[in-house]
Amino acid sequence: MAQSALEAVEQAVEQGQGSGPSRAHLGASIMDPDCSRKLWYIYRWASKTWHSARLLRLFARGSREEWTFNDLLAKADITVWDVDPDTGQQWRIEDHGGHFGGSLDGVVRGLPEAPEVPHLSEQKTHNDKSFKNLVKKGVAASKPVHFNQMQLYMHYMQLPAALYQAVNKNDDTLHYEIIQYDQAHTEPLVKLALDVITSDVPLPRMSEDPSHYKCKWCDHSDQCHGTGAPQVSCRTCVFATPEMDGDGRWSCGIWKKDLSFEDQKQACPKHLFIPPMLAPWAETLDGDDDFVSYTNKINGQPFVNGQGGYTSAEIASAGELQFIGDPAIDDLKENMGGRVVG
Repeated sequence: MAQSALEAVEQAVEQGQGSGPSRAHLGASIMDPDCSRKLWYIYRWASKTWHSARLLRLFARGSREEWTFNDLLAKADITVWDVDPDTGQQWRIEDHGGHFGGSLDGVVRGLPEAPEVPHLSEQKTHNDKSFKNLVKKGVAASKPVHFNQMQLYMHYMQLPAALYQAVNKNDDTLHYEIIQYDQAHTEPLVKLALDVITSDVPLPRMSEDPSHYKCKWCDHSDQCHGTGAPQVSCRTCVFATPEMDGDGRWSCGIWKKDLSFEDQKQACPKHLFIPPMLAPWAETLDGDDDFVSYTNKINGQPFVNGQGGYTSAEIASAGELQFIGDPAIDDLKENMGGRVVG
């Protein structure tokens, strides 16, 4: 086995995903009402997500399959618009000041079920277990997030129905399903997206039990239920605000300026964490524009995020949060110019 070559390929794929967030908006493709806090964490870039090379290859395969799906439809004399003919770009929907949106796989017309009716086209790959469950239960029951995604796309595109196309990656079996637009189902999802975007504190979580199966596998579990610290970006800072007047704009209350995508990823030295984000392990005491003071619930010691205390970068990199506020660490910082680097 060419182990060295395999390791080089895996490393190259993983490094290609970059080190920061790639999406500025809240995506329609992830709208799962089971946990509004998870959606809030995603939108606020609260946790660093790192995918394995295998998972990244699976994502890439899903994108490559779109051509195959469209080619099969075309062979059946079904018209496929995989881009918006008015712009030549991928179909997109957006709302809530540009902070919410998504990209469509396409629009099709000429289906035997309704030849003159344009349908949303949604295309997904499945492993064998997922595919068999889909065939047995249908999209709405087996893949509710996919169902929600289609409902939102139909809502904004004003399409009456969708063609859901699935392929079993194990044996290339296909499953097609017609989904009708459901306004009563979709409007709460639109409101949920607005709630996520406009809330300046974490929204309620789905369970108070960290052992719940969805919580155990959540990328944000350590932060939500445990002693994880948020990532440092403008979106986890108490001074940043998503503005609702269009183009997905964010502003800074300290510097009184708009924040570019790169600004948001980098943050600035005045960054202060949104206090409820530290609530699982830190109790808020006081604060102003320069600091927020807390009691560390792990060690019982007071500490400051900001001027005269720990920068947000130090808290995020600490790893072992029982050291935040430890008198010995405070002494090293105050008298010897030390800083926490992880």
